[in-house]
Amino acid sequence: MAIRLCGVVILVAASIQDCDGVLRFASYYQDHMVLQKSPERAVVWGYGSEGAQVKFTLSGQHQQNVSQATVTNGTWRVTLDPVEAGGPYNVTAAVQNITAVLTDVLFGDIWLCGGQSNMLFEVSKIFNASEELKRAAHYPHVRTFMATLAQSKTEQTDLIDVQIPWSVPPLYLSGFSAVCWLFGRDLYDKLQYPIGLVESCWGGTPIEPWCSPRALQHCGLLQEPGDGPKVNSVLWNAMIHPLLNMTIKGAIWYQGESNTNYHQKKYNCSFPAMIDDWRMAFHQGSGGQTALDFPFGFVQLSTCENKSKSDAYPNIRWHQTADTGFVPNPRMQKTFMAVAMDLPDKKSPYGSIHPRDKQDVAFRLSLGARAVAYGEQDVAFCGPFPSQILSTPKYLKITYDQKVSVTPSENIFEICCSESESPWDPKAHWVPAPIMQWGLTTVQLSTSVCSPTEQVAALRYAWRNWPCDFKACPIYSASKILPAPPFIANRTPAKVINEL
Repeated sequence: MAIRLCGVVILVAASIQDCDGVLRFASYYQDHMVLQKSPERAVVWGYGSEGAQVKFTLSGQHQQNVSQATVTNGTWRVTLDPVEAGGPYNVTAAVQNITAVLTDVLFGDIWLCGGQSNMLFEVSKIFNASEELKRAAHYPHVRTFMATLAQSKTEQTDLIDVQIPWSVPPLYLSGFSAVCWLFGRDLYDKLQYPIGLVESCWGGTPIEPWCSPRALQHCGLLQEPGDGPKVNSVLWNAMIHPLLNMTIKGAIWYQGESNTNYHQKKYNCSFPAMIDDWRMAFHQGSGGQTALDFPFGFVQLSTCENKSKSDAYPNIRWHQTADTGFVPNPRMQKTFMAVAMDLPDKKSPYGSIHPRDKQDVAFRLSLGARAVAYGEQDVAFCGPFPSQILSTPKYLKITYDQKVSVTPSENIFEICCSESESPWDPKAHWVPAPIMQWGLTTVQLSTSVCSPTEQVAALRYAWRNWPCDFKACPIYSASKILPAPPFIANRTPAKVINEL
């Protein structure tokens, strides 16, 4: 059974997915849902009496498909033929004279939205919430679904409970993830076909409970005793594993704050390992229908504490890219990232760790999805990143991979003047390197603070918790839309500082 305490479900002995022989669909197959469109094939499954023959019918205005499935170990499963975007359809499962029916089902793209509190952050809390909720009525083909907060020490076949059933906006939208909704809405504006959004996240959680034991073992993270939503794999078991049978297009992720002080140094392994593991698991769970390299987008951490001297936030931002500074990269292929460090909100009534501007976050994510997931050409989705850093006795010259928009700054860039210090040493001495001048793709920094006997050992950009005011970082794309991400680079013998 499942016991609900203050909106949280804790698994006790059994759960609602236990088979009682009644013909029904699994928990996340409901009226108004979206199933994955072609070229992928949607998977539909449910429960019934052992050995029963289930007749499955998909009926719509222009087509009707009939399939058969046998109930085995209490469940039945059908993989549909590819269906083009659109609808509505009725989905019917029947055993003799007993039927279970889903109505108003659309076919489109399914995106899974996961993470912690900034993904959980509801539409009702963002800037211009009332206007956003009014606009939602114009998006009846962007459908939403939310899993209940639940945890389990064993992998579950089905969700323990449902928080928000598949819904047509604006119904229940005020309590749905803002980033997830706005991302789906932005995609719909471009794609003009149905989008299904599945929210499965829990505030205040590190990455470890969202990882399978396989992924954690890959990074040397062993099972630790304890209870609660921060225990290894308990959210994977209850909130991700049950969804594996569903064919999805991709996933977006907003998490990392809770790892600034928990296994921080492991995040450069645990995050890419989780992505790899989810991809493998969804591919296998859907019978090969979800792509083995499905697109995965994420939000690089925003801000939390102004004037903080801690490197915890910049370290996690760096680790979110597998210590590369940008994505996609060889370790994190087919990924995309929304930089958010330039979107602080010191007056947020929900704490500065929860900025209310989720519109820009979602828009930046949607640009990445359009380029990486949908192959749209000429869509700029990455901010400027150094392609070369030339060191001379008096200055550093940074050449970026694109044209830049630059605002002068005395301290956004910092250098480490001693080659005897590691830039990763918490006691390393970093000093400001003011911007001297810039060109179309270059920025020149003064190194005059280094003594004549010292050389620049390392360079870093925006390496602090709260690097700039709202949309006021010094380096942006030429369009001024995409901020340059933070980076750190070491000196090499050839006097060219290369990105780590």
